[in-house]
Amino acid sequence: MKRFCWLLLLVPVLSWATEKSEMTWLDNRFRVDDTVEQVSFVIKRENNSQPVVLVRPDGHKYYYWRHPDSVAWYQSPDMDIISIDHPMPGPWQAVGKVSPYNEVKILSNLKLTVDRLPARLYQSETLKFSARLTQNGKPLTDRDFLDKMKLSVEFYEYVELADGVSSEALPKPIVMGEFADDGTGFDERPGDGTFTVELAVDLQPGKYQVVINSGNAIFERAVEQTVLIYPPPLTAIFIQGKTADEMNQVIIDTEDGSIKPGSLAAHIEQKSFDDDTTICQEVAIGDEESLKVLLPNGQKPGSYSWSGWLYATDSYDNRELVFRLPESHFAVMADLELDSDLAKYRAQQQVKKRNKEIARITAEREEARDTATKIIIMTNVLVIILGIAGFIFWRKRKVKRLLEEAGGLDIAGVKD
Repeated sequence: MKRFCWLLLLVPVLSWATEKSEMTWLDNRFRVDDTVEQVSFVIKRENNSQPVVLVRPDGHKYYYWRHPDSVAWYQSPDMDIISIDHPMPGPWQAVGKVSPYNEVKILSNLKLTVDRLPARLYQSETLKFSARLTQNGKPLTDRDFLDKMKLSVEFYEYVELADGVSSEALPKPIVMGEFADDGTGFDERPGDGTFTVELAVDLQPGKYQVVINSGNAIFERAVEQTVLIYPPPLTAIFIQGKTADEMNQVIIDTEDGSIKPGSLAAHIEQKSFDDDTTICQEVAIGDEESLKVLLPNGQKPGSYSWSGWLYATDSYDNRELVFRLPESHFAVMADLELDSDLAKYRAQQQVKKRNKEIARITAEREEARDTATKIIIMTNVLVIILGIAGFIFWRKRKVKRLLEEAGGLDIAGVKD
């Protein structure tokens, strides 16, 4: 496995290193002299062809699937990457469907050096952290090679007697950043062999193990260091103005004795909902250990944000500190408009209330009127019904009386 990692190490190096020895192919043959302690080379093949067979000067053959431990071999559909320790001097040959464009590039003294982290870090601080790649003691500046370097910073929670702990119980790595050599961010110049990372210590206070890892296996554990992360030595509090004319404030305070007096500086940015940005900067004067930054309050109702940077000098080891203030939000309400129109608003509410009462009274009157009308109609109907019934009753009695009188007359005539 170790040799495979070294083989992957040499993949980009073979293709792009600037200080190298080259051996050109002649009928798939190349010669290694007796001064070479390690040779590594790339053999380009026709696509989807079988790996080559490598023949030593004495006729002994190496295969991808069978070779001594001194040989590391990686193959892809169109390439063989081979590294050999203490190769036999003399002519070597590669047998297979080899492309005519091949060369052997020999590297020496490739070294990675990394800055040492301060033993005392602070939560929420941001610091510049660098690593340098050299060959034969000189910076390796080949851009193609540098672009393929993948270095990352990993933090592990510290575990006492970690050798006796199972791998499942060990803490998982926390990737804190990746190095770059592109001239952006904290990196000073692109392609100069110096890799830089903007390391934001966004971790809880405690003890950690720091490891620099290479994603392409060039350096598998280049640096390992134990650090302590302390709580931040300063705080920033935002106080919003109560009115449009009252300034917003950012109050920066420090723990006693943690920051050198007079070393505080602040850069604060306030942004409105329509991307209008206001920048305010302040520095401590004399032996001041606190700072106040004033910002104009928002004139329009809406959402606003503020963020910034704080700078100070650590009194512990005289180290310059940088803290990023994350973006925070606040709102400006339309209180002033309501105050100026309060009388109008109350009058409107009174009108609404009066109209509502009038509507209620009108509805009650309409309802009472409807009820009275119904009663009158029902009374009239009842009077009419009673009148008709009385008339019918009267009519029947009259008819009966006439009939009785007529019957009495008939009886009297008979007697006579």
